[in-house]
Amino acid sequence: MNILVLQHARVEHPGIFRSFLEEDGHRWTAVELDEGETAPPLDGFDALWILGGPMDVWQEEAHPWLAGEKALIREAVAERGMPFLGLCLGHQLLAEALGGTVGPSATPEIGVLPVQLTEIGAQSIFLDDFPDRFDTLQWHGAEVKTLPEGFRVHATSPDSPVQAMSWGTRAFSCQFHIEAEADTVDAWAAIPEYRDALHGAMGADGVETLRAQTAEALPEMSRLAERLYMNWLQAAAQA
Repeated sequence: MNILVLQHARVEHPGIFRSFLEEDGHRWTAVELDEGETAPPLDGFDALWILGGPMDVWQEEAHPWLAGEKALIREAVAERGMPFLGLCLGHQLLAEALGGTVGPSATPEIGVLPVQLTEIGAQSIFLDDFPDRFDTLQWHGAEVKTLPEGFRVHATSPDSPVQAMSWGTRAFSCQFHIEAEADTVDAWAAIPEYRDALHGAMGADGVETLRAQTAEALPEMSRLAERLYMNWLQAAAQA
């Protein structure tokens, strides 16, 4: 596959998915929207991935390219039927681009926290072979408030009910960061918005605390990340 990957911070890349893509011989092209790069036409690409970032979906005045990104998502998913994967901000952008709403979380989720499969998720290709409950990295202060028509929720948590969702057989997304690697916490903590949120949630020692939590959870998160990657490929092939 040839995958177009839209990024919103250079250090917020596909993470551990990069090694899976390389092992399988898939190609991916990263576009750094926050640095002024422009997404190319979708012709020639087989799928679209949208990753996380420190901005919010409603900040189009500060980040005018968000409007074009949402239009590209609509073109890819609703018009072309391209396989899609969204993570964190990408998850939220998918919802808003197709008619849902996103807003500030009543309780921001920051830390390694539990996520629970829904009945739909337990029966889906996307989260096949996942345990009913699993721990994963969370680092967000916004969430999907209302779902677009036809969307299905695959995973949930007490503070953010839409943790994973799908539209049809080709578009999937997660609020959580299953793609985390050993250096993720330190790399993301260098982003002021992320560092401030982390300190607000965990105090002055937040980086050290979250680093330790992530290191402990990483072996299982990496196993689940590979499973999610394989499940997404299977769903993409069927689509």
